[in-house]
Amino acid sequence: METYTGTMEFLDWSCHDVACWIESLGYPQYKECFTDNFITGRKLIFVNCRYLPRMGITDFKDMQVIAAHVHALLGTSEVRWTRGLNLTPRDDMAAFLGVKSRTGQGTNGLTYKRFLLDRRP
Repeated sequence: METYTGTMEFLDWSCHDVACWIESLGYPQYKECFTDNFITGRKLIFVNCRYLPRMGITDFKDMQVIAAHVHALLGTSEVRWTRGLNLTPRDDMAAFLGVKSRTGQGTNGLTYKRFLLDRRP
């Protein structure tokens, strides 16, 4: 499984790059699901077992494996993006990816190192 290596190159992946990555995992049958849903590197952050069926991926075992690979690539454990106030704070990487999932001048140039420095009290 690919894991976080200190770079965030996957955030710049196009739909085609993500489709090639899915194919490299052994799931060429799902390339079209990712391209039809315009899943880029930034949108990959949100791909989990909740959203895969909406994309057309319904085999539960495949969903589990794909979600695990996504989280390994991101360097996170499974993240709940719809969090309640009573939940413990996210780890640094999950919080960073939540910010990086947005687009705009402020987030495009944001690095993980800068995020950590800005996050300190």
